[in-house]
Amino acid sequence: MPKTFHRTDRVSAQLRRELGTLVHNAVREHGLPSVSVSDVEITRDMAHAKVFVTALMPERSAEAVAGLKELGYRLRMDLARAMKLRHVPELHFHYDDSVDRGEHIDNILRDLPDTLAAEKRRESDEE
Repeated sequence: MPKTFHRTDRVSAQLRRELGTLVHNAVREHGLPSVSVSDVEITRDMAHAKVFVTALMPERSAEAVAGLKELGYRLRMDLARAMKLRHVPELHFHYDDSVDRGEHIDNILRDLPDTLAAEKRRESDEE
C-alpha cells in the first residue's frame, strides 16, 4: 500500500529546509546563540507554524528563542520570497528540549553500570 503524504507534511518539510538556512544566517548576522531548526509543525489551514529549535548551549536557549521571535516577521518575509506559497504561515518559535532530555537519559544509562556495581559491592560487603 503506497504511503499517502498530505500537503501539510510537504510544506512543513520545505519550511524546515528553508528556515534552517534563514535561521543560520540570522544567527550569524544578529549575534544570537547558535541554534538549528529541528522540526516544523504546520496547522491544517497553514496559517500557523510551530518552529522547534535546538541550541548548542541550552542555557542560552531562552535568549535564542526570544531573538528569533523578534526576527519572526523578517524571517516570514524572507520565506515568502523563497517559497511559492500563496500564504506563508505565521511563525511561532519554541525551544525543543528533546535533545536535552535524550542526553540526560543517556547520561543516566551510562552511569547505571557504575551504580549497579556499587550496589553489588555493598551487598557482598554486608554478607
